[in-house]
Amino acid sequence: MDLREKVDLDNLPRHIAVIMDGNGRWAKKRGGLRIFGHQSAITAVRETVEAAAELGVGYLTLYAFSTENWSRPAVEVSALMQLLVSSIRKETATLNKNNIRLQTIGNTDSLPKSCQKELSEAIELTKNNTRMTLVLALSYSGRWDLTQAMQHIAKDVEQGTLPAEQVNETVLEKYLSTSGMPDPELLIRTSGEQRISNFLLWQLAYTELYITELLWPDFRKEHLYEAILAYQRRERRFGKTSEQLTK
Repeated sequence: MDLREKVDLDNLPRHIAVIMDGNGRWAKKRGGLRIFGHQSAITAVRETVEAAAELGVGYLTLYAFSTENWSRPAVEVSALMQLLVSSIRKETATLNKNNIRLQTIGNTDSLPKSCQKELSEAIELTKNNTRMTLVLALSYSGRWDLTQAMQHIAKDVEQGTLPAEQVNETVLEKYLSTSGMPDPELLIRTSGEQRISNFLLWQLAYTELYITELLWPDFRKEHLYEAILAYQRRERRFGKTSEQLTK
């Protein structure tokens, strides 16, 4: 029995988030530039998206570029932006073929105009797809997300369209960039780093974490199955005791 056959399709995480880490180290091990690692990571993205959609996962969010990544060397950032544009252009037809909708979260206004154009076109072309939603977190950070939500809430309170006493968790979630999406139930991080790197700080409150030493360019379908199987072996208590869950 292969790993896919072991996955319980009745106990899938509705939303999987991935911190795709290790591209630079992968390239360095092979004597290449960091951008070589980013280019080689496209196969990992493609396989992960295909595997998640084939299983029936509803949402897959990929941490593609954080607000902190802008501080990387200009040459690397420029190459990343070019790679992003070309990848979106090439993959849009495949997304449509597989009935996958594309969305983004993050401060996408800070991206180069060429990136914004490709993203906008791809989102429009895939908007009616229903099999799975692929979310690219671009120029994103959890602190940015919370800050922009607070700013919009403050503006609406000031304008009188939102009573201050009505602001609660449910209202706040509507102002986050992930509004309308379920919180991730599983977070996968490659490269062995033991942190969430300013990713979905609010949304990960009760997310199960799966950390693998594997570098992202080496990630394949079977590795996604391994992560889901690990998730399915866990008991999710949400603050309750095991005894409470069995009653």
